[in-house]
Amino acid sequence: MIFADMARLATTSDVFNAIAEPRRRQILDLLARGGEQAVGDLVGAMRIGQPAVSKHLGVLRAAGSVDVTVDGKRRVYRLAEDPLPAVLAWVTPYHRTWSRSLDRLSQLVDTAASREDSEEQS
Repeated sequence: MIFADMARLATTSDVFNAIAEPRRRQILDLLARGGEQAVGDLVGAMRIGQPAVSKHLGVLRAAGSVDVTVDGKRRVYRLAEDPLPAVLAWVTPYHRTWSRSLDRLSQLVDTAASREDSEEQS
């Protein structure tokens, strides 16, 4: 039983697992666009039950992607200051590679277009 709890904790606190679920990404999108939002607002926007939204928010909170404040009986969520640092760190090298490849492709296209223009003018 202890091992199952340990595996569950590791899974729910991992940002990659947290954002793998489409509804959790939807929550992050809603918070990114709308700023702070109460659970009830998220329930209305997502059209799913409050328990499901709260469960998703719990996973995002455990992963460090959202922060919560209590305002009376309401819980208000917002994106964490740095919600996806592990994702950004992981994707950065790939972004650089893709960016360089696209820059080279753009240069090749520009060169080919310049040659076609030169040939047409001749």
